[in-house]
Amino acid sequence: MKYLVVGSGGPGFDSPEETLEVLQKVVLPSFSEFSALERKKTIAGGLPVGDRAFVFIAEAKSNDDLDQMLRKIPMWGTLDWEVTALQTFEGRARQERQAVRDIRKIRRKK
Repeated sequence: MKYLVVGSGGPGFDSPEETLEVLQKVVLPSFSEFSALERKKTIAGGLPVGDRAFVFIAEAKSNDDLDQMLRKIPMWGTLDWEVTALQTFEGRARQERQAVRDIRKIRRKK
């Protein structure tokens, strides 16, 4: 299954010391995790320019697998996550073809 994932928000920084600590302990390790997932072709995406957000398409076998993947990202607990399950183009095309068949059947009966 494919998912559109947006992680945004997060806390601001109160001091240079806090900025340094959060960057070293949370932000940079999160980038490392995103890069590893990208190398495995589990995700594809990036950051909107000038925004504190992450946007990517994730590939996972199930909702639970995606949840586990997101929880491994060090920023998981500090961001607001919006996840949208995506239907495949072929899956939707099958549904639309069936709708066409159903409509044609109804029209023939009239």
